[in-house]
Amino acid sequence: MESLLSTLLLYLTLGAFAGVMAGLLGVGGGLIIVPVLAWIFHHQQVNDAVIMHLAIGTSLATIVVTSISSVRAHHRRGAVLWRVFWRLTPGIIIGAWVGAVIADLLPSAVLSKVFALFVLTVAAQMGFGAKPAPHRELPGAVGMAAAGGIIGAVSAIVGIGGGSLTVPFLTWCNIAMRQAVATSAACGLPIALAGAFGFIVTGLNAASLPSWSLGYVYGPALLGITVTSTLSAPLGARLAHTLPTDMLKKVFAVFLALVGARMLLS
Repeated sequence: MESLLSTLLLYLTLGAFAGVMAGLLGVGGGLIIVPVLAWIFHHQQVNDAVIMHLAIGTSLATIVVTSISSVRAHHRRGAVLWRVFWRLTPGIIIGAWVGAVIADLLPSAVLSKVFALFVLTVAAQMGFGAKPAPHRELPGAVGMAAAGGIIGAVSAIVGIGGGSLTVPFLTWCNIAMRQAVATSAACGLPIALAGAFGFIVTGLNAASLPSWSLGYVYGPALLGITVTSTLSAPLGARLAHTLPTDMLKKVFAVFLALVGARMLLS
């Protein structure tokens, strides 16, 4: 019982930290949730063969819940470009399903390296403040479907809501940053829904999953993380108006780089 309570406390703490960082720095919670869940699952003695799949699937399921409140907040401010959202969504859904299937085919160790490389890329982008220069208008139907497919597939494979991919794509297409962030938040919902569903289906017959798992989604972690992340995200948003976020982003980029390097070398 003591072990169960301490593990639940870890999930609650992780959710609170991920929520604050998401509200404060605008980073996706998956970048924090996936590596920490992998560490927790390892210490829970979950089978190594399913640790990364379980961490990524659970991360996507948490994003389903947390993204709803984020989308509502952006929609109230009129910042979501729903026309762009609907043009990206079909590709996103198909891409996220494909991403879940690809992830299921990859060994956990390979999936860990893929996630580590992605985290290192995001860390470099945040640390150096790299932003794509506005270059062109939004592509046509085929281009939008392809962009949505790539965003959905990569996001599902690494367990994120896609903000680190969708925002650069939209700003590259001359969408204002405020609208790009809001539209990206809206796109996070279909990514998470399709991706989590894909991880549930592909994990239904997986061996060695812990009790209370539905496919590659672990119920206790989902519950603990969503409760506190939903409550703490508004606090992060308020802190963003008082703390030096540019400096904090660089510090967080160093943190991500260390996480990515450790996962890559371990």
